[in-house]
Amino acid sequence: MLIKKILGIEGETLSQTLISCAIVLFASGFLAFGLYNVHSFSGVTEGGVLGATLLLENLFSVSPSISGLIINALCYFMGWKLLGRRFLFYSAVSSIGFSLFYGVCEQFNPLFPQLADMPLAAAVAGAIFVGVGAGLCVRMGGASGGDDALAMSISHLTKIKIQWVYLLTDFTVLVLSISYIPLTRLVYSVITVLLSGQIIGLIQRVNFLTVSTEQNR
Repeated sequence: MLIKKILGIEGETLSQTLISCAIVLFASGFLAFGLYNVHSFSGVTEGGVLGATLLLENLFSVSPSISGLIINALCYFMGWKLLGRRFLFYSAVSSIGFSLFYGVCEQFNPLFPQLADMPLAAAVAGAIFVGVGAGLCVRMGGASGGDDALAMSISHLTKIKIQWVYLLTDFTVLVLSISYIPLTRLVYSVITVLLSGQIIGLIQRVNFLTVSTEQNR
């Protein structure tokens, strides 16, 4: 009981916690697979923290290794303060799972190299991987990255549906990125943002047997 209290999951049974962790790990693996096999080489990207770090690098020559660490830390800190220890527990499971699965994916060549010449297909495929992967992690109460932590926190504060929060934050970064990214590339990125946000919103409305977080009820 003490361990559950420390982790913030005292309201869950052991079976609920195990099911939630399994879903989070599956979602992290699904997200890692998509980011490696679609986003990493297709030229179609998301907004969020990654887009923000690239924007800061191009405008102010700030290394993403520095800005990414600071922005992600701030987003997770905000999530912890607003959403509690349960958020940190499932975020840790999600983040560790994502890193492990991405490391495995890197041992193999991309499975869909042809998507580099098919930006629309890459945008749709990328949206599915991000929407389902991030959506399931968020639905279970965790965040695989700073983007999710920020969206969950803003949604919790404002009561705005999370898919619209994702759209607002990602779209803002993408619009600012016009300063250095070709417009044609941004169009496909916007498609990814629109679709992935709606998929995440749809997943938040699906009933699971696990305990839901307050902001997603």
